[in-house]
Amino acid sequence: MISGRGRHAATLRTERLLRTPRPEVTVHERVLRVSEALRELGSDAEVVELPDPAPTAATAAAQVGCPVGAIANSLVFSVGGDPLLVLTSGAHRVDTRRLAGLLGVARKRIRRADPAFVLTATGQEVGGVAPVGHPRPVRTLIDATLAEHEHLWAGAGMPHTVFRTTFPELVRITGGEPAEVAEA
Repeated sequence: MISGRGRHAATLRTERLLRTPRPEVTVHERVLRVSEALRELGSDAEVVELPDPAPTAATAAAQVGCPVGAIANSLVFSVGGDPLLVLTSGAHRVDTRRLAGLLGVARKRIRRADPAFVLTATGQEVGGVAPVGHPRPVRTLIDATLAEHEHLWAGAGMPHTVFRTTFPELVRITGGEPAEVAEA
């Protein structure tokens, strides 16, 4: 549960996953935005603070106790200057050739977005990009292999926050298109 205390602070009541629970944690505005977006989209997912930042899918998986493949990494690409969010399994890398084929563009038009582009497109920094809570809609493709997992964990606006969801819910709340985007 998140309750506001002004524009830049809020209180997040949640259990820490691997440490003694703390009743209140000051929440960054980006995390609050993600939590509010989840509510507005009809999700009952709760934002959870990890004990430590999770810069990699393996780190996040170890902290939440799930397979690396159940981590939904948020990768932002620039496709001819337009943002594209690809939610990929933590166990895979995105195949830009496949991506180009799916999008009907030349591979050279697809670039991993730089940090400034990511921040502008999503309102979030690299390492903490969530699938929701962006200032404007972002076209989203979702790695079809994520459907193999009963539960998924996705970023929630900061490197130390996540939320649990399912593949069908992830598709619903993002308006994303399931696609074969992983390297073979």
